[in-house]
Amino acid sequence: MQIEDVKLAIVGLGYVGLPLAVEFGKKRSVLGFDINTRRIAELKEGKDHTLEVSSEELAEAKQLDFSSEHEALAQANVFIVTVPTPIDEYKQPDLTPLIRASETIGKILKRGDIVIYESTVYPGATEEDCVPVLERVSGLRFNEDFYAGYSPERINPGDKEHRVSTIKKVTSGSTPEVADLVNALYSQIIVAGTHKAPSIRVAEAAKVIENTQRDVNIALINELALIFNRMGIDTQAVLEAAGTKWNFLPFRPGLVGGHCIGVDPYYLTHKAQSIGYHPEIILAGRRLNDSMGGYVVSQLVKAMTKRRIQVQGSKVLVMGLAFKENCPDLRNTRVVDIVRELGEYNIAVDVFDPWVDTEEARHEYGITPISKPEAGTYDGIVLAVSHKQFVDMGVKAIRALGKPEHVLYDLKYALAADESDLRL
Repeated sequence: MQIEDVKLAIVGLGYVGLPLAVEFGKKRSVLGFDINTRRIAELKEGKDHTLEVSSEELAEAKQLDFSSEHEALAQANVFIVTVPTPIDEYKQPDLTPLIRASETIGKILKRGDIVIYESTVYPGATEEDCVPVLERVSGLRFNEDFYAGYSPERINPGDKEHRVSTIKKVTSGSTPEVADLVNALYSQIIVAGTHKAPSIRVAEAAKVIENTQRDVNIALINELALIFNRMGIDTQAVLEAAGTKWNFLPFRPGLVGGHCIGVDPYYLTHKAQSIGYHPEIILAGRRLNDSMGGYVVSQLVKAMTKRRIQVQGSKVLVMGLAFKENCPDLRNTRVVDIVRELGEYNIAVDVFDPWVDTEEARHEYGITPISKPEAGTYDGIVLAVSHKQFVDMGVKAIRALGKPEHVLYDLKYALAADESDLRL
């Protein structure tokens, strides 16, 4: 297959797939496919509820068509799979969306077709888990009748500076010729350039360690925060001082959620354990980061108690529910740990987040965010996500939401050191 012969389809139009489809749609004909009919209807109307792509950008992708009909995929000969790869309640990889997408493609797979995966997986998943599904459903043979590639997504939700086209792309293919074609295909839209990995497994491993590295580094800073808090030392002041050295890494303490950093390490540890190795550092970092919500609540409760604020029956406002600032993304948000832990103390909790979809929050976590907090209502306020709206409010307006005696916990260092009662 030559690059001019490519008939492209993007399978999965979420935070990863849609920006990719839009960039390709500016350059060449591409089909955007998703099983969610509501999502397809929304996109056909020129709207994206994830806010990753503007209506203007959608309009610019003049060669992009959308469909939820499986038959529409049959016209394509190169498929890019961008479906979620979450973890289950036992923190084990859940490949269900990936397997189902592979089954869907397998039904219309033809000789010479190429299936490229972007979803984050452990090394080996493409060839050991996905390819057998393609073979079983299609009746074709891998690397004889059809081929595969892997190019890990590097989307950063809410980031308007680092976009899909401006982030260097790792590419790979199941044969040298396919690797060249995959690399050439992405080179059409990636202005930052590409890096062709020597194998699919290398590309898979590269992706999964990117976020594992960040997770472990944040875990270290979180642990340092726990230590410094016990010593009565301001963690932010320490990090600012240490940051004057040129090679000090600028990580900050906090909750670690989202679709990548809080999930990807479990894919790597799962694979490591399956081959007989127990990863110590990675899992220790995961345990510590997953415990931070409980720590935040314990600090808040202690501070309330010291001020003789009755904890049981009190009312706390949690500002922010999304997993990061200026973004509606609720996937794997760890703010829910704070909400649930507060409930264990019989504290009434209001969650306020102007970015998130109320129905999605209710469906995913059983939390119904309020539309507007009332002044003078709260015994405690937790600034959990530093949305621009919250930062712009300033400490006076935030404090006004509390009762005359209340505790303000700034989890994101959004306020000056002397403006809050607690910081990590």
